[in-house]
Parts: sequence; C-alpha cells; structure tokens
Amino acid sequence: MKNKLRILVTGANGQLGNCIRNAAAGSDDEYIFTDVDDIDITDPEAVDLGVSCNNIDVIVNCAAYTNVDKAEEQPEFAELLNAAAVRNLAEAARKNDATLIHISTDYVFGGNAGNTPHSEEEAVNPTGVYGVTKLHGEQAALESGANVLIFRTAWLYSEYGKNFVKTMLNLTATKPSLNVVFDQIGSPTYAQDLADMIVGIISRRAYADNPGIYHYSNEGVCSWYDFTKHIAEMAGNDSCDIQPCHSDEFPSPVVRPPFSVLDKTKVKETFGVAVPYWVDSLRKCIRNLMTS
Repeated sequence: MKNKLRILVTGANGQLGNCIRNAAAGSDDEYIFTDVDDIDITDPEAVDLGVSCNNIDVIVNCAAYTNVDKAEEQPEFAELLNAAAVRNLAEAARKNDATLIHISTDYVFGGNAGNTPHSEEEAVNPTGVYGVTKLHGEQAALESGANVLIFRTAWLYSEYGKNFVKTMLNLTATKPSLNVVFDQIGSPTYAQDLADMIVGIISRRAYADNPGIYHYSNEGVCSWYDFTKHIAEMAGNDSCDIQPCHSDEFPSPVVRPPFSVLDKTKVKETFGVAVPYWVDSLRKCIRNLMTS
C-alpha cells in the first residue's frame, strides 16, 4: 500500500463533495476534486483517462441525479448519471487497480413495508425512476469486478447547495404557518459526518479489505415534521406555526419511502466508527449556517 494515496472525488461541487473537501483539508493523501467541467463521468474514455493519467488509487463518487420528482420526466438522463456513469467509474477502477467508493440511497427500499431498520441484506424494492436508477448503479459497480464500497445514506443535508434544512430555515423564518408531513419516518444525515467517515476510512486504508454495501445515516429517527420543528427551534424561528399533515396532501409523481431508517450495525462494527445523534449534528450545521 502506498504511503500517499491519490483520491479522485467526482461531483465535488455538491453537498457531500464540499464536505469531503473539509474533511480532507489536513490529509496526508492527495485529493483531486472534479466536477462535470473537469471529467465527464458519462464518457467512459474520459473517465479511464482521468483515472489512469492521474494514477488514482481511490475514486469517491459523489455525483448523482438526485431530483426525485424530475427523474420521472428524465428517466434516460437519470439512468445515465446514476447507473451508466457508475459503470464507467467502476470499470476504470478495475482496469487501474483502484477502489471505488460509491454513494447510494435509502430509496432502493422505497416499496418495502414495515418499521424495522433496513439492513444491507434486506431485499431491495425501489419505487420511482430515482430509486431504480440508483439500484442499477449499485449493481453495475458490484458486477464490475473492481474493489467497491457502497454507502447507502438518507435525508442528506449540509451547509452547501439546496437541501431540506436550508429550505426550512427560510420558510420557518418567513411564513406564518407551515404544514409538514409526519407519516414519513427516517434518519437525517449531516453530510459532514458522512464525509468525515469516508475520509477516515481512506486515511486508515480500511477500505482495502472491506468491499461491499454499508448503511450510514445519523443515529435516531424522526418524521419530516419533527425534523422541521427542531430546525425552527434551533434557529429561533418561533413565530411560524408548524402543523403535521399527511403525505397525500402533497401530491407527487413518486411514492416516498414511508420508513427510511437504516441499520448501521455493519458499518460501526466493520470500521469502528461512532455515529453521531441526528439532533447533535443538526445543531452543528445550523450553528455554522447562522454564523457564516
């Protein structure tokens, strides 16, 4: 194993990509941050060239088509970014003896019933184009023959880009009242926590002998309603009247997963990571947003 690794991060301008920049700031390894203007991951030749010419040891794929509703209107584009591009990255990793760390989603369980946290061994049942194409990406990566680690996550938010926390900070500060669904349950995930874990695994070289699928979200559970109440309270947005409502009051072309809690036992036992409680991580993010 090299003393100094070269790590290629795709989708570097998104939420997780920016958080990986933060996490890797003091790393002894060399991180190369790219986005579509640098390497078009939908072009297999461009990907192979980028990986081979830069002597890449690890690829962290943060790029994805994540607009769940719009994916229904653009299934080919979603498939291109969420599956074909992943295949390109995995093939380049295999050819160049590199490792692919790929980010996936709780939406692969979208149609599953019950209220038990989803384990990595549970049968998948995606709903909608987004979930289906993300599953196709997982399958392409695992079938490539490369050393692949897949981290499924859920309800991702951060200080960067568009996300639920930033939207609700604005709405609870500017609206007199707000209705938020209470019948979808999950675990919010602070992207910085996920990024810190990934960079930590790379720095310890723990990825080399531990391929496979892992689940990572923050500890604890809540509904979108509970999540919003905490956001407003932490921000001091007390004047907004937040009320619970049912999902069917917000018609959508996609059925959202009703229970998106992920079982983190495997990732904790394999890598020895401590997973923060979602309320504590939310407090950190809001503090950063309000002081920036």
